[in-house]
Amino acid sequence: MLGPRLPSPLAQVRDERFGRHGVALLLKRDDLIHPDLPGNKWRKLAPNLAEGDGRPVLTFGGAYSNHLRATAAAGRLLGFPTVGVVRGDELADRPLNPSLARCAADGMRLHFVDRGTYRAKDDPRVLAALLERFGDARVIPEGGSNARAAHGCTELGRELRGHTEVAAVACGTGGTLAGLAAGLDPAQAALGVAVLRGGFLADAVRDLQREAFGGPAGRWSVEDRFSFGGYARTTPELHAFAEDFEDRHGLPVERIYVAKLLYALTALAREGAFAPGTRVTAVITGRPEPEAARHPPRS
Repeated sequence: MLGPRLPSPLAQVRDERFGRHGVALLLKRDDLIHPDLPGNKWRKLAPNLAEGDGRPVLTFGGAYSNHLRATAAAGRLLGFPTVGVVRGDELADRPLNPSLARCAADGMRLHFVDRGTYRAKDDPRVLAALLERFGDARVIPEGGSNARAAHGCTELGRELRGHTEVAAVACGTGGTLAGLAAGLDPAQAALGVAVLRGGFLADAVRDLQREAFGGPAGRWSVEDRFSFGGYARTTPELHAFAEDFEDRHGLPVERIYVAKLLYALTALAREGAFAPGTRVTAVITGRPEPEAARHPPRS
């Protein structure tokens, strides 16, 4: 197994949509940390797997979950069984999408549950039934977000000290944002862009910081306006934006998280949310599927 590339690269890109407002855009390339475990998935999973004992790992995710893919890859690389509890029992009789097919190819056993059961996944009775079915396993929560994961993501904040005023990350469950904010200097701010609807992310971050650090840690905020309809949902406008960003900068843009983050930052810069002279860093937490098109930079 190749070791992680840490700290991940950080580079400024020239983009007039930011520059005309006196804002500098930097990209923190966490997608280059590891070929199979890119981005925040390495930072969140590594602490949870540090005490590997050979037991299976059981975790949760939707049909397009990056977390499930990363956990399955970790199981293949490190030699432990994995079980993925997938939201949506209607998917059990359908062909696997590319994300779930990758999980299965990496040896993950997929277990589809109805959405009511999935919502109750933290209920001790639901967990007990799963463990009875699959045996003694280490349980990692949806998105890998727990206190250990938040501690793992503090290093991301430390890597950005002195390099930026605002560090922004796309968020599903809040674990990366909780740790990122805790690792930054007091003068820096972390911004989470929610990729799900519901307005619950701020509460999730507060709960994670309370569990991990005993209370609030760092300066952070959440932007809820750019979910584009919900998790794994996109629109023609978002696709057009992502393709344009790829053309401008030669960066393959993952659609579920990264495209929404970059779109949000571009809109916020246009709205004047960042003072002139601000350096805004977008944490690139993932990359598209290998078959996705690649575009050279625009000349």
